[in-house]
Amino acid sequence: MKSNLLFDFIVNKEEKTIVVKREFAAELELVWEAWTSAEFLEQWIAPKPWRAETKTMDFKEGGFWHYAMISPQDEKHWSRYDYQSIEPLKSITELRGFSDESGAINPDFPRTLCTNVFDETEGNTFVTVTAQYGSLKVLEYMVTHGFKEGMSAALANLDELLLNLKK
Repeated sequence: MKSNLLFDFIVNKEEKTIVVKREFAAELELVWEAWTSAEFLEQWIAPKPWRAETKTMDFKEGGFWHYAMISPQDEKHWSRYDYQSIEPLKSITELRGFSDESGAINPDFPRTLCTNVFDETEGNTFVTVTAQYGSLKVLEYMVTHGFKEGMSAALANLDELLLNLKK
């Protein structure tokens, strides 16, 4: 789906951050639901032809989302997002990390503090994702290993899901 919606991807090496700013042609409540429900997250978070599968989702402060990205060959890459703070319809702060199937965080890869801020203007929703990396090495790894392309593909999936949900 081609659109003229905002998509900014900003890398700041001094701050060890990646900031993604994205606009969606949907109301805030719908975008929030798609971002906070395992049923909907599974439909958009994985860039095609990959898919996502939730093992555990407890969307509350102190809760977590544990899921796998699954390749077309059924290879699973596990992640865990621990919810640090949630302000309904406004923001989610989570500590992200690669994990194993049991949810144990991979100690060899520093976790990422990620803040997602939601705002609605004239019926469109703007989401700003700020990822603060534990080291410059991890930031550079993400930048050079397809994070922008994967994020762009996932957010395009979300555009498609939102369009279908609005029907």
